[in-house]
Amino acid sequence: MTNEEQYIDALLETDQVLEQIRTATAAQGMPDIAVAPGYGRLLTMLVAMNNVTKALEIGALGGYSGVCIARGLQQGGSLTSLELLPQYAEAAKRNVTQAGFGDCISYLVGDAKLSLEQLVERNEKFQFFFIDADKEGYPAYLEYAIQLAEPGAVIVADNILLRGRTINEHKQGPAVQAVRGFNQTIANDPRLQSTLLPGYDGLAIARVLAK
Repeated sequence: MTNEEQYIDALLETDQVLEQIRTATAAQGMPDIAVAPGYGRLLTMLVAMNNVTKALEIGALGGYSGVCIARGLQQGGSLTSLELLPQYAEAAKRNVTQAGFGDCISYLVGDAKLSLEQLVERNEKFQFFFIDADKEGYPAYLEYAIQLAEPGAVIVADNILLRGRTINEHKQGPAVQAVRGFNQTIANDPRLQSTLLPGYDGLAIARVLAK
């Protein structure tokens, strides 16, 4: 974390609910890779500012980002969360329920691409997407998000810098190449209006233009 990021984090009051989720996630042996607190706040703001009633996240982990998204939903809104591992989905469900959002978050467990294909087949539509899962899947997840998006929907993706690997030409692994492709697409796709933020581990934000 840079000095600038530490300075910003120090200005923000500690969120006890989210810190409890982070602690519980670590205690359950899960990796500490939840979205940065500052970007968690941004998720809540983006959801609220866009009057979101239906949101979708790809990658639940321990429920940290789920709570951030749920906090911004309009009354009666819902979040569908896709998670590969059953034990992670169960942990996330426990954590979000303890945080008071168990009724508005549902989980689809298994390969996210299969779950996304099912959502497409059902003609589901969403107004907000958060992508924070396996990096090799990012290009496919972006395409699915665009298919499932209502006009004007917002797509957010975390970890687009991969701790510096994305900009290191000596790194050519499949995850790095996938995220590079994702970044190129989200920055230049004519279906999207977008920006990329370099803070923390990088965040992409795009709005789906009317078709």
